[in-house]
Amino acid sequence: DTLIVWSEAENYDLALSFQEKAGCDEIWEKICQVQGKDPSVDITQDLVDESEEERFDDMSSPGLELPSCELSRLEEIAELVASSLPSPLRREKLALALENEGYIKKLLELFHVCEDLENIEGLHHLYEIIKGIFLLNRTALFEVMFSEECIMDVIGCLEYDPALSQPRKHREFLTKTAKFKEVIPISDPELKQKIHQTYRVQYIQDMVLPTPSVFEENMLSTLHSFIFFNKVEIVGMLQEDEKFLTDLFAQLTDEATDEEKRQELVNFLKEFCAFSQTLQPQNRDAFFKTLSNMGILPALEVILGMDDTQVRSAATDIFSYLVEYNPSMVREFVMQEAQQNDDVSKKLTEQKITSKVNIICTNSKYLYIGSYNCIYYPFLRFKLLLFGKT
Repeated sequence: DTLIVWSEAENYDLALSFQEKAGCDEIWEKICQVQGKDPSVDITQDLVDESEEERFDDMSSPGLELPSCELSRLEEIAELVASSLPSPLRREKLALALENEGYIKKLLELFHVCEDLENIEGLHHLYEIIKGIFLLNRTALFEVMFSEECIMDVIGCLEYDPALSQPRKHREFLTKTAKFKEVIPISDPELKQKIHQTYRVQYIQDMVLPTPSVFEENMLSTLHSFIFFNKVEIVGMLQEDEKFLTDLFAQLTDEATDEEKRQELVNFLKEFCAFSQTLQPQNRDAFFKTLSNMGILPALEVILGMDDTQVRSAATDIFSYLVEYNPSMVREFVMQEAQQNDDVSKKLTEQKITSKVNIICTNSKYLYIGSYNCIYYPFLRFKLLLFGKT
């Protein structure tokens, strides 16, 4: 009486457990309301509730045969995709058929034909088909759909939502409005391609695909993972490019760098550090060690002494990542600086900024400032320590 159980993609059985029966009944009623089912019925997932004989026949039968990829059969294809989604076994067979027959590229060829002919009905069917393929939750299919050759056509298919009176203009935004700007020139073409792909896939997830229902959310888990691992790859590839990082820190600290350029550099470094949160602890430690070897703390020391408040604010966010993930590195740097600058307290000028860490500002005495709001001393040369007993 306190469990709600259902089947999901790739033969996953999932359950919600409640402490109280009343809470379980309340959620069950809301789920049934969304599904249009009777809450007094114990089992509502009809298509999955097959007999053992039917299930055996389904597993032992040959793979799913897809209709030929023709304009006249788009409606049939859309119905086949939609009818396969509720059953994990049928989803598996459909995904394998799409992979083995190179079917997605054939569908995208039809997309161009439909656009040229202004065949709106066909475009609406393609929208439903491509949306359904996303819900199959298969990495192999995503690899095809998100390739340089296919991704813009996939986005084009998703512009023609039957629920909208006019198609969206996602491709126009991505090609004409969104501009890729290299703060530091990237020489590796594979890295550039990975950055473009990740941006577009993130755009599909956030802006193109309709908001998933409670039940569809789990069916898009592979899409989230695809973006996650792309970000991990980008961080790793940038981390290994010594020339890129050397140029980055050189321009950050160069007095000749104009303010707009410096702000772009700092914002890039901030996002770079934010991406590092996707790394495993061991890889994240190596990442911050690389930044340390490149001189990130001396660079931040220079940046925090500048007049531009936006640059200082971004630099403080970067520093908060360092404090959170590699406090020992910060402690070591601060102690070295403290030994070299015993009389720095005479040069202090106080300015308030926002930070997300608990810190101590140090000169001849330790001063606890507190969480979230801290005092920044631009000429203190980074006299900051993690809060702790001394």
